Amino acid sequence: MLIKLIVLGIYFAILFGIGLFASKRINGLSDFFVGGKNLGYWAVAFSARATGESGWLLLGLTGMGAIAGVSAYWVVLGELLGVGISWFFMAKPFKRLTDKYNSITIPDFLDAHFNSKTHTLRIIAATALSVFVVIYVSAQIDATGKAFDSLLGVDYFLGAFLGFLIVLAYIFFGGFVAVVWSDLFQGILMLLGLVALPIVAWWSIENKGEIFSGLAAIDPGLVQIWGSDPDPLINLVTILGFAMIGLGFLGSPQIYVRFISIKNEMELDRGKWVALIFTLLTDAAAVTIGLLGRYILTAKGQDPVAMLGTGGEEVIIRLIENVFPTVIIAIYIAIILSAIMSTIDSLLILASSAITRDFYQKIKRPDLKDEELGRFSQFTTLAIALLAFAVAMAVAMLTPDRTVFWFVIFGWSGIAATFCPVIILSLFWKGYNETGAIASMITGFLCVPIFKFGVQNIDSIGIYFEKLDVLAPSFLLAMLSGYVFSKISGKPKAQIE
Repeated sequence: MLIKLIVLGIYFAILFGIGLFASKRINGLSDFFVGGKNLGYWAVAFSARATGESGWLLLGLTGMGAIAGVSAYWVVLGELLGVGISWFFMAKPFKRLTDKYNSITIPDFLDAHFNSKTHTLRIIAATALSVFVVIYVSAQIDATGKAFDSLLGVDYFLGAFLGFLIVLAYIFFGGFVAVVWSDLFQGILMLLGLVALPIVAWWSIENKGEIFSGLAAIDPGLVQIWGSDPDPLINLVTILGFAMIGLGFLGSPQIYVRFISIKNEMELDRGKWVALIFTLLTDAAAVTIGLLGRYILTAKGQDPVAMLGTGGEEVIIRLIENVFPTVIIAIYIAIILSAIMSTIDSLLILASSAITRDFYQKIKRPDLKDEELGRFSQFTTLAIALLAFAVAMAVAMLTPDRTVFWFVIFGWSGIAATFCPVIILSLFWKGYNETGAIASMITGFLCVPIFKFGVQNIDSIGIYFEKLDVLAPSFLLAMLSGYVFSKISGKPKAQIE
């Protein structure tokens, strides 16, 4: 335990150091929210990927590999496609427009792009961000508590509170710069840790040629890439649900604000390869960890149900304990916490920008200059963080059987369904107007809870939408409503043409 605490102490000290160093570069609102739009490709690429993955990668996706088997690789394919399309085709036009409009938030971009004469678009965007960011951050705080409990034996609620305080401390002072730099550090840890673990685990297996047959003996469904359900439609929608998680990379604000912050388009050209390779290595490694963990731990006589925990989320923890000495285990504790905290910090900054910039400055106090809002933005960040912590604790007490994977995916889907269709249509369709954008956001925002808590409970079709999950249908309907309402309301304004 002492070694683990020492390693964690060093890790947290580095994060605090990053926050204090970054605080010296904060001279205004642009610095606090987008790093002065002067960040390099390594930092932005690692930060975008670390933010996009979160605690679900190390706890959720590894658990999915252990439960679903090789079919979980469809998640990897979906994420590769999403990241590739985002960086190769969308990042440059988005960067070009946000620089033209001098935007520092996504609502800034939308307001300027549609030459809005009212605050309706900005209010809807900022409200949607605030709501789903609180849910998303709550899921990450929940994952922090589970990690402290499983890895250190620290009480769940105390662990969640400690992780919450650590993240809040370094972003409170360093803002977006601290977030990006800490994400770079944490992203490197995640990459190295995820790639190393399956390699070491594979070498620890004596009869390597029996892994596939051993998994089939545990559960034949583990080796069925097309799914193992007797209903082929269930298999199809399950695969689509896995792959469509990648839709969230096509415009989610927590990722696209990184494109606003990057220095120039040349840096985007360099960063796209870093982002794509990072995604391939980390996601494929996560699923492989789940598969190898299921095989190794079962072969050692451990009870599979007890080993897997809720949703398989403890498989990575149990595997680490079986193949590594204490010092390395301590490093992996830091890696798992890195995956979680790299998303919490980014989301808190995102929600703070929505309230400070898009509500307070642009609507209530347009006379205030950016420099005067620095202190207000810090306290806004604190207030949002406290609300998210309260939600996480309430969910933990009310739903003890929840999983990190689906808790995170709900928040991820809400943000993605609300904003991705709007960003896509804004960049690639000249006929898209403000009315269509409002319709898209409202549709995406409402469809996520409707599909989750309504459609999935319908007896005849609910199981299919449960397997498909909420993002794909919500995303599709948001795109459709944007198209229909743009057509009905007439041509866009000349500025957009």
